[in-house]
Amino acid sequence: MNASTAARNGQRVPNPPPQQGTKPSNNGHQPPAKPTATITTMIVCLPDGLSREPLTAHQLDRHFGVSGTLQPRFWSKSDLYLWQWRRLIGRSKAAKNQPVWCAGGPARLLDLTGMRQGAGMGAGIRHQLWQQAVQGTKPAQPWVHFHTRHVTEPDKYSYEQAAADFWQQPRVTAMRVHNAANIGTPLAVDELEMLQAGPLAYQHHSAMTAICGDALLTAEGRQLAPASDAFNDRVTYLEQAIRCLDTIADTDQRLIAVSL
Repeated sequence: MNASTAARNGQRVPNPPPQQGTKPSNNGHQPPAKPTATITTMIVCLPDGLSREPLTAHQLDRHFGVSGTLQPRFWSKSDLYLWQWRRLIGRSKAAKNQPVWCAGGPARLLDLTGMRQGAGMGAGIRHQLWQQAVQGTKPAQPWVHFHTRHVTEPDKYSYEQAAADFWQQPRVTAMRVHNAANIGTPLAVDELEMLQAGPLAYQHHSAMTAICGDALLTAEGRQLAPASDAFNDRVTYLEQAIRCLDTIADTDQRLIAVSL
């Protein structure tokens, strides 16, 4: 399982309801005070003067205030010279007929276009699979809808009730049934709102997310991130992040992916 696949596995929704006769549990964690965005991967634009040594030592918190580890998220271009390969950060061994993964490097050495195309093609296949799995069910409300209602009226609408109402929707149930029967090709329940936006919108969202992650830190120290997990807020973030990355795609500006 690569990093992109792991990020699709339902991290923006609560756990399914417990079996009958057991008490609801949040695994010792209190629900968030407000429905802020889930950020698991940040793309960092490195300042020109920063050496690569602190990065290989994972001293990210000291330099960027980011607690995490380097993530092999990017594809490197395949036609690089030996000296260019050495400029990549966190490069992994290449598998046969597969792109070479790395945690980052100069933007012009990274295959950002190939990543977008590959993610978009994969998203198209997943959307077809999703359409078959949920055929005949009515559109469902995303988790952020129920979570916002709970945050607005916590005394009247509990977190447990919000989670139960989300999971009881027939379309969500259909996705759970598919995932139970097809472990190798799961449908991400946290992407429900994106999937319901249609195949082309879902492809574009997946393609841009492949290179933009969940948040972006510019070389000037400006952090871009969605305001919440709502699809509209994530699109706003992607609009900003993709413009930033498009301006540096053919430059020596160094990028790294950080798993938070």
